[in-house]
Amino acid sequence: MKSILGIGNALVDTLISIESDEFLLRHHLLKGGMSLVDDHRIRQLLRGHREIPVKSVGGSAANTIHALGILGNRVSFIGKVGSDDWGDFFESDLKTRGITTHLSRGKLPTGKALVLISRDSERTFATFLGSCGEQCAGDLREEFFIGPDLLYLEGYLIPNRELVQKAAWMARKQQMTIALDLSSYNVVEENREFLRSFIDENVDILLANEDETRAFFGVFDPLENLSGFARYCRIAILKMGAEGAYLQSGKEVHKIDPVKSRRRDTTGAGDLFAAGFLHGWSRGYDLSRCGKLGALLGGRVIEVVGAKMDDRRWKRVKKNLSTIR
Repeated sequence: MKSILGIGNALVDTLISIESDEFLLRHHLLKGGMSLVDDHRIRQLLRGHREIPVKSVGGSAANTIHALGILGNRVSFIGKVGSDDWGDFFESDLKTRGITTHLSRGKLPTGKALVLISRDSERTFATFLGSCGEQCAGDLREEFFIGPDLLYLEGYLIPNRELVQKAAWMARKQQMTIALDLSSYNVVEENREFLRSFIDENVDILLANEDETRAFFGVFDPLENLSGFARYCRIAILKMGAEGAYLQSGKEVHKIDPVKSRRRDTTGAGDLFAAGFLHGWSRGYDLSRCGKLGALLGGRVIEVVGAKMDDRRWKRVKKNLSTIR
């Protein structure tokens, strides 16, 4: 079994449901996207909501690594939290899942992500980076990269170009495979040219959804865009939500059917798809089987609010994983 190292924004998620997308318009938030805000704005957005917010460890790469830890994989995580109770909560939660943590402590509070869930289950992020915004290339140490076989990067880190370039350099020095999830269409739009060169030079496994693909290529044609990504890297993965996914490696193409689910909240669907795929990859499964594992995890997490499933649901997921071929 191969080992996986993740690096990303260490956030604590707060989830609330909104009655109407007019709320997003009024507060100038991009539906389905991620907007950076300050801590005061987070408190403003929460004001007036009667529903008790759901809080959990969050951040795109952290969600993926968290799930991989639950599945029994050898995983570790690099991030930055504040010297506060939320930072302690984040670290403790990962360690209870058997995850090795490489967390530095920043001067600012631990970052927070307010996840606003629309009535159609789409999620919109208002993110206060806090100490995540202090994460820098100087926080990366060579010993973090000795041992793991794969580096998993979240696209939200792409604006921090010095950090991702140094991480990729350290990973390549150890002959690690590098996987990148594009994470958000507005991040892609704002960093398109840098992404083209970064992916071409560093990335072996690329994951993207429809919106991120459209932002990258300017148009959306699933198979054409998939082939476009496959020219940049060894494995290209196009996640298409309720329509399943496409995977391509060289001339090998697979259509992965979705798992039947009762959709409640799409938060974490892409992160858990990545976890399922990498769970299979770490065991040397073929491309199709890896994709089916991703579809299973992605399909199950949208049945709950947030990116974390309870122990009972995880028990059923683990049982189902063993039956997929």
